[in-house]
Amino acid sequence: MPKYRKALPQLSGDVFLTDGGLETTLIFHDGLELPEFAAFVLLESTTGREALLRYFRHYAALARERRVGFVLESPTWRASSAWGAKLGYAPDALARLNREAIELLSRVRDEYETERSPMVISGCMGPRGDGYRADEKMSIQEAQDYHADQIETFTDTEADMVSAFTVPYVEEGIGFVRAATAAQIPTVVSFTVETDGCLPSGQTLGDAIEQLDDATGGATAYFMINCAHPTHFADALPVDAPWLQRLRGVRANASRMSHAELDEAEELDDGNPVQLGGESRDLRARLTHLNILGGCCGTDHRHIEAICDQCL
Repeated sequence: MPKYRKALPQLSGDVFLTDGGLETTLIFHDGLELPEFAAFVLLESTTGREALLRYFRHYAALARERRVGFVLESPTWRASSAWGAKLGYAPDALARLNREAIELLSRVRDEYETERSPMVISGCMGPRGDGYRADEKMSIQEAQDYHADQIETFTDTEADMVSAFTVPYVEEGIGFVRAATAAQIPTVVSFTVETDGCLPSGQTLGDAIEQLDDATGGATAYFMINCAHPTHFADALPVDAPWLQRLRGVRANASRMSHAELDEAEELDDGNPVQLGGESRDLRARLTHLNILGGCCGTDHRHIEAICDQCL
């Protein structure tokens, strides 16, 4: 049994960090090519694996130094069947790389975890389509069937949980949670939002969280927001709303750009790390149960250090 699958330590309310924008860091700072934004392809080479190890070790060392927990998200956001097929990977090869991703994170955990810095391993998953669009929706059953294979692969590894990131519409989130519940592995759902604080589908964040909980019996361990700047969703978080108690994590973008603008951008907008740290601090001051903090597109170790320093 993986170390924390039965009792996720981040549910205690202690601060846990995550990494920053994996793909944007590897592309814009390390000069690596990631076809279709797929970081898992780096597992195919020694140089690629070393790049991933350097990346995760940097953040794990920060968490150990600051004596906070850390959630290690595997570089498998694009390692589901539709994206794998698009990149030329057969199902067996894709399953192997999903397992190898968890093995890599287990190595990092063995090197850096301490009693004061528990490190949880999560099998990171992404949407079947474009995380910024909701124009080709799956039904709940289709989503459950789609995500089941990758989830099943993670259940046979040291992954403590599975997380669905950049979920653009609620039906895909419901299907993901039902597949993970059937596989008996803890789940986290992270919705992305537009500049108005609503999902790409147009649904409000609160309605999406309530609908998903109703459809799954509250099976999700907690919810997150990712791939949006705090200014995009801060006004959509009424502090007296009951559903906000289910929101524990934020992985914010460095940029204030909309998703459409980010898609068109040819250069990285890394924003202002210190300012992002302050905005994360302000969020946590309003939402005291918000304890999982990290970054998404455009963020790197500077942003996570600022978030950590200002939120502790």
